[in-house]
Amino acid sequence: MAIYKIFPEKDATLYSAYPNKNTGLDSIIESSTTYIPDAPEVSRFLIKFSSTEIADIIDNKINGSVTDSTGSLLPTSKEFQSNLRCFISNINGLNTDTTLKIFPLAEPWNMGTGHYNDTPETQNGCSWKYRLSSGSGAWATSGWGAYITSSYPVANAGGGSWYTGSSTLNPVQSQVFNYSSDKDINVDVTNAIRLFNSGTISNEGFIVKQTDSDEFQTSTSKVTNIQYYSIDTNTIYPPQLEFKWRDYTFNTGSSSNSIIDNPQMVATLANNGRNFRRDSIQKFYINCRPQFPARVFQTSSLYTTNHYLPTASYYAIKDLDTNEFIINFDSDYTQISADSDGSYFKLYMNGLEPERYYQVLVKTTINGNTLILDDNYYFKVING
Repeated sequence: MAIYKIFPEKDATLYSAYPNKNTGLDSIIESSTTYIPDAPEVSRFLIKFSSTEIADIIDNKINGSVTDSTGSLLPTSKEFQSNLRCFISNINGLNTDTTLKIFPLAEPWNMGTGHYNDTPETQNGCSWKYRLSSGSGAWATSGWGAYITSSYPVANAGGGSWYTGSSTLNPVQSQVFNYSSDKDINVDVTNAIRLFNSGTISNEGFIVKQTDSDEFQTSTSKVTNIQYYSIDTNTIYPPQLEFKWRDYTFNTGSSSNSIIDNPQMVATLANNGRNFRRDSIQKFYINCRPQFPARVFQTSSLYTTNHYLPTASYYAIKDLDTNEFIINFDSDYTQISADSDGSYFKLYMNGLEPERYYQVLVKTTINGNTLILDDNYYFKVING
């Protein structure tokens, strides 16, 4: 029931056509193949997330939530899922299936401060030939450690080095795109993140590239250019690493309130302060009652009696301006919990872009009726 997002600490694109060019501050990262007779061109992009943030999420937020009666942390290893997410900016040439491969990068690199259109070109960070800066720290092209490789034309060595999927570590993932599919990257990289966090392999981030068979094309029938927004975008679509884990609980304690069983109901979002800091965690309670309570002989108002939502209830978050789901309904990770005070869910604001308005939606099933509740449940994330 918990979803937590972090953003890259650096990203950049490597271009085979410009062996020394750095693009660390470009607003676009891309994985492309370009057909040019006798000199086909390729681009691959690098992206890295902070080891400190990854460790904090796994050790403190996911595993660190279990304590004994004295409040001491208990040793645990909760199941979680980590997805690399990148959002499409532009794509062309996708007339057949195209596969992007996501490999853990094997060598450290500098992001640099370059842009693709810099004149003269900036060379103070990673490029196709060098991982540190022009003339310093060439990408390894031989003598790799176990399960590490690279691929490049003989006359143009470079383009990064990465861990393969040949070992039992299984750190490699891929996503297939076609003309009608979603073009955003949304790939489960949990195995690689576990390896990073355990120190089994060093966290140098990921390299995203097309398959070896598609790169350096000598035919115009398979030329594909795929561009995504980078960490330096001015849009609301920077790349992200999304953690999801299940911390659902339904424990009402000594509460005498019942689960609502009438689809004709009224629900309100309690303790909605409307404005929340980006570094905050908000626990939203959902108060609900029948719209038309049955008449009974009692002195208290039936309109003040709170009910619980059924266990099959879930939340989602939409961007109010674009109407896009930032967090979609998920039967594993957005199930609504309950305690003695009512039905609730926790929302980590860090994964939401600041200075924007968001909408909370609640989906529940009552007596076979599926309801989507969205009655003016709005809030804003602010900086500060």
